[in-house]
Amino acid sequence: MQKWYNIFPQNTGLNIYIWIIFCMLPFYFIFRSSGWVEISAGVAMILVFFAAYRLTYLTKGWVNYVWVGIAIAISIAMTILFGFVYFAIFLSFMIASVQHKVGFFTLYGILVGSTVITVNIAFFTQDQLFFTQFPFVLISVIGVILLPLNSYNRMKREKLEGQLEYAQKRISDLMVMEERQRIARDLHDTLGQKLSLIGLKSDLAAKLITANPEGAKSELNDINQTARTALKEVRELVSDMRGTKLDEEVTHIRELLHVAQIKPEVKGNPVLENVPLLVENVVSMCLKEAVTNVVKHSSATRCKVMIEQLPKELKVTVEDNGKGFTLDRSIEGNGLRGMRERLEFVNGTLDVESGLGTTITICVPTILKQVSKEEAL
Repeated sequence: MQKWYNIFPQNTGLNIYIWIIFCMLPFYFIFRSSGWVEISAGVAMILVFFAAYRLTYLTKGWVNYVWVGIAIAISIAMTILFGFVYFAIFLSFMIASVQHKVGFFTLYGILVGSTVITVNIAFFTQDQLFFTQFPFVLISVIGVILLPLNSYNRMKREKLEGQLEYAQKRISDLMVMEERQRIARDLHDTLGQKLSLIGLKSDLAAKLITANPEGAKSELNDINQTARTALKEVRELVSDMRGTKLDEEVTHIRELLHVAQIKPEVKGNPVLENVPLLVENVVSMCLKEAVTNVVKHSSATRCKVMIEQLPKELKVTVEDNGKGFTLDRSIEGNGLRGMRERLEFVNGTLDVESGLGTTITICVPTILKQVSKEEAL
């Protein structure tokens, strides 16, 4: 629900009580006049000005320009008749809400021109009053020149920040959706075939249980083995889905290399700072796959892992002194293909060099993790 004090400009750096004083100040300039007709006309103009000011933020299109025009006309009249020039401060923030570039600069030119002209006129019609408040009038004129540009740029920046925040939220939602689809594909590929096989073998065993008990027993053994295989694959899938920290994965690959009698060399700090868990998990899974390939296929005696968290990217290099292999993307194995697919999901790249040994380089652009206010405090 809108609050009554929303008629005041937002985020200007001035306390709300200062704006309340600005709202009360025109009544002083009016009530110092002698005639009731002038006082009544002045009060009516003040009320219409604040109504126009509020409606400016509630309307769009040509109606918005009409209310701004009415407010500028009232400001001119108040300056000439009563020597009150400070409505121009309200107008400075008022026209800044017009984010159409041509409309803004048109209204800005009208506001600056009308303020300078009316101030000069008021120096002749309200000379005594204006000379006594000359410093404040000068500050108001400078404010009319500078404040609209500053407020216009600030509102434009806030709008862009809002759009960026919305885009980040959409990206986050799309990443969650993509991850759900990946999990669905993995579950389908892992369980679909084996559950179908279990169903077919169960039907067959039911038919053979009387006519061929030995055949039914063989089918039941196959069902048992298939179920165990499916359970093992589900456990591996759940293990991969769990967010794995890079330092945890480094510990695992050290143990794996020791068991395979391959000397591990790890350089760099595996404890990453301000890296989202999704990115770290992808890098950890790729590192696991790369080292697994070294153990299975390289016949290496040494494996070097280097971790570099650079300002613009996270870089992980796996180098071995094994026999290497032929670099051909068309016959690339499932391991390397899976690593490329995972890295593409986070805009990462995979580079493979093979000669006297193999070097795999994993690069992921740096994406800083957003820190909540509670964590910052």
